[in-house]
Amino acid sequence: MTVTASNDINSLYNVSSDAVKNTLYGNKTADGGEESQNLFGTFLNAAVSNITDTNNALSDKENEQLKWAMGISENTHDLTIAVGKAETALNYTVALRDKLLDAYKEIMQIQI
Repeated sequence: MTVTASNDINSLYNVSSDAVKNTLYGNKTADGGEESQNLFGTFLNAAVSNITDTNNALSDKENEQLKWAMGISENTHDLTIAVGKAETALNYTVALRDKLLDAYKEIMQIQI
């Protein structure tokens, strides 16, 4: 799916991440009201958690590559899984960053 800068932030509704959905829709209380949480803080925590998960996946990939290169592990299955997880996590992080930058650019163009 190619997203241009002219698309609006509504495309975030199509994201399947629970962290983004919870941030987007907010946390509802039993009576349907908003909890007194800082929405930006929640989204920032989710973004930091995503970056941490991505860094962990990249580190696992490097460890598996080193084990395989040094002959400690002959199991290419673990190496393939680690590489796949790292690539997927990095692609997701880059896509999320691009969406946030597009949203920032759109906000900056708003006339006050």
